[in-house]
Amino acid sequence: MSGAEEASAYDYELPPASIAQEPLATRDAARMLVLHRETGRLEHRHVADLPEYFQAGDLLVSNDTRVRPARLVGRRKQTGGRWEGLVLATDGKAWKLLAKTRGRVVPGERIVLVDREGRDADELVMLERAEGGGWLAVLDAPSEETDQVLERVGRVPLPGYIRGGVEQVGDLERYQTVFAATAGSAAAPTAGLHFTSNLLAAWEARGMQQARVTLHVGLDTFRPISTEWIGEHPMHTEWCTCPPETVAAITHAKSAGRRVLAVGTTTVRTLESAALGGTLAPFAGPTDLFIRPGFSFRVVDCVLTNFHMPRTTLMVLVSTFAGRERVLAAYAEAIERGYRLLSYGDAMLIL
Repeated sequence: MSGAEEASAYDYELPPASIAQEPLATRDAARMLVLHRETGRLEHRHVADLPEYFQAGDLLVSNDTRVRPARLVGRRKQTGGRWEGLVLATDGKAWKLLAKTRGRVVPGERIVLVDREGRDADELVMLERAEGGGWLAVLDAPSEETDQVLERVGRVPLPGYIRGGVEQVGDLERYQTVFAATAGSAAAPTAGLHFTSNLLAAWEARGMQQARVTLHVGLDTFRPISTEWIGEHPMHTEWCTCPPETVAAITHAKSAGRRVLAVGTTTVRTLESAALGGTLAPFAGPTDLFIRPGFSFRVVDCVLTNFHMPRTTLMVLVSTFAGRERVLAAYAEAIERGYRLLSYGDAMLIL
């Protein structure tokens, strides 16, 4: 196997001080490291400058998933012990979730959920261990849709590296992109957090186009690769859709010789999943696409992305797109120059 197949090849030293703990007041004021992948040249700009790199007819594709307030706080009804959960997915009845508490939860146990005001609310019944990890649970006597319940009792599912996951005033709005429309994510597609209505207006004023896909982000996206070789990593599955109108917009842009800019790695995975048959086509369903060395990109020409955790599938994806050594060199320069990394941090534009 080549060195590029070793998980350690996608590791780097991430100083804790480089991890952004708060979002900027103005989303598009974030810094943007521009990496020209053919030459390795770097430029230091701001997200507000993004339209300057594109021309009329170029297409911006973003992920319109909406983050659910999926973090739950409660207590075990029998013991009174504190309990925390994170809803990963629902099928309209059962919730698949991760749970954390002292002691051992047993099937049939009841959890009293506590709402955002600190009041006892709904009761959750733990059913059984879920396939692939976590739990399946249901609400006792449900009278509302899942998202209505979560709006009442859920908290913002911030990653643990931001204040230990503790929500503060403003996170509910700030940890959501301007594209958000379809509820389903357990985490934000963070590249989209940089966009504002003004930035999108500036994009369209230059005659450039927009399209949408949906990919509901799961926590496995951010988990480090624990295997020695990346090919042995069990890739997670996420639900996504690339609608016919987006396929048409991409086909039109490509036929005119224009470029497709994917906002975030989730958009990249959705578009490339829709083209796995050799030709881009409408797609809706689960994807476990792991973009790693040797992958041939069929749709995406440019990527706007945040800076990612070391040794993750996201690092492998951007390194496959731009070249591992160039990406690692870009990260080293970003850290040296004080860029803010990870979910609330700055951005990188790969051309």
